[in-house]
Amino acid sequence: MPLFYFVRESENRREFYFVEMPRAKSQGDVASSSNHIEEGESSSNSKGSKGKTSSSEYFMSNYENLPDHLKSCLDYCFIITFRYGVDKEKLPRLLLAAYTVPEKSGEIMEDVIENIIEEFVRLQMLQENYHAEVKVSEPYFELFLVEVDEQDFVAKAANLPVYAVIEDDGKDIPPNFKSLQIHSLFLITAERRAPSSVSARGLSRAYMETFCRLQSLVVLGLDGEVECLPDKVGSLINLKYLEVRWSNIDDLPRTLNNLQKLQTLDARWNRFRNLRELPIEMLNSRQLRHLLMSHTTNNGEIRVSKGFATMVNLQTCDGVYAGGGIANELGALVQLKKLGVKRISEDHASDLSAAIMKMSKLVSLSLEAEGSFFDDTQLLPEIEQLSPPPLLRELILSGGLVEIPKWISSMENLTTLGLFQSKLLENPNSVLQFLPKLKHLRLQDAYKAKCIGKEFCEAGGFPKLETLSIVSRTLVEWTEIVEGAFPSLRRLIFWNCCRLRFLPESLQNISTLQELILFNTHKDLARKLIGQENYKIKDIPKVIIY
Repeated sequence: MPLFYFVRESENRREFYFVEMPRAKSQGDVASSSNHIEEGESSSNSKGSKGKTSSSEYFMSNYENLPDHLKSCLDYCFIITFRYGVDKEKLPRLLLAAYTVPEKSGEIMEDVIENIIEEFVRLQMLQENYHAEVKVSEPYFELFLVEVDEQDFVAKAANLPVYAVIEDDGKDIPPNFKSLQIHSLFLITAERRAPSSVSARGLSRAYMETFCRLQSLVVLGLDGEVECLPDKVGSLINLKYLEVRWSNIDDLPRTLNNLQKLQTLDARWNRFRNLRELPIEMLNSRQLRHLLMSHTTNNGEIRVSKGFATMVNLQTCDGVYAGGGIANELGALVQLKKLGVKRISEDHASDLSAAIMKMSKLVSLSLEAEGSFFDDTQLLPEIEQLSPPPLLRELILSGGLVEIPKWISSMENLTTLGLFQSKLLENPNSVLQFLPKLKHLRLQDAYKAKCIGKEFCEAGGFPKLETLSIVSRTLVEWTEIVEGAFPSLRRLIFWNCCRLRFLPESLQNISTLQELILFNTHKDLARKLIGQENYKIKDIPKVIIY
């Protein structure tokens, strides 16, 4: 089935509107629909189906073999990644809100959807980059996207859910939506798109109240300079997903309690850190499954009220401050799968550790010490008594460490590890390289060394590691890589290693390496790799130097 869309543009705004046609119920109808796609694409000057590549044919075959609900999921993935990639972690929450995926007995719906996304990636329908963002693959654009004029779109969209993506500077009230059943609305402000070059005054209360009249809204994503979230947002009783990121808001309206279908509230990256508290009324949001209040890279925590333990459907809780007795309440949320805790201190570290050990379903854990995310980051309190939940796959530790916690070596299911501002004096890989399932490792100012050599990884070390990302303000050179080290490494990233001047000749020993990314490294390194030392990287299929 085609996705029909039209674009409305002005000096200050670009608007994209999509509608998905109802699916045929028989094989005959499917064949008829395929012919209609070709005709529609030809008449609308799109790329059409002429001269399809083998990849397009492969994509079409895989797509036609999908059940209808999975076709709809993939269509929605296309809509929300049409302009920008979407965090792979965020995608299941959007699909959970936007579509009805058949439930499987005994399984959590988020797990079912995550498996669907992984299958899309395996079939090359979705592509993932090194930022863990996903987009629909290129053949989709050629096969299914049909541009029409506005009048034709309105005729096709009568009584059908419409999905809108609006890029706006907030200076003009958008057109009236009365003729369309807006189901999902994503608003991206000019300031969010180009903060260094565009001056926007943010979205006013009157502007925001325009969107609060869209009673059919199920998904509302606000990304950028939102000055306030008006009380009228509480009238959107069908809303399941609400995102207000990179905003300027000082508080969340108490009327959010009216949104009894709300599954996800994402209020991360508040610009001025003025958003400090979750309204006590939100404790009555019994359907809330994902509460994301701040990001791991320290822009301030959000405090919750006592009684937090009543939110028994929560699966994600990111950005919570565990002081004031909240650490004890967290122990009652045994169903949590993802937990992110800010400003951990000695006062509540022991209670927090005890709470975490009760969370047998936990798969992702982020712990952040007091202080900002830079030089004044304090030591992360010792939690040596912690026994990690057995299903834990992702661990982020932000803060100074005296040494690598001993319990990390026992985490046989760990696939993703991030050490931020650890400032260790000894090589952390002496422990980490023996983790049997570790696939992704990010070391951000984790190891205070000017030089790393063959001790960084032994032969056979990091057997499953696919991505290694290093951020370091001290690293000057990497001298040697032992033959047989990093046997599965596919992507090597140096990010803001501004003193890094030398990479080892033995980089060629990593035969699996597919991608090398150098961002803000010393200019001498880039000059040499492009020139006389090009032999070090000539066999790497993709090299990106910023």
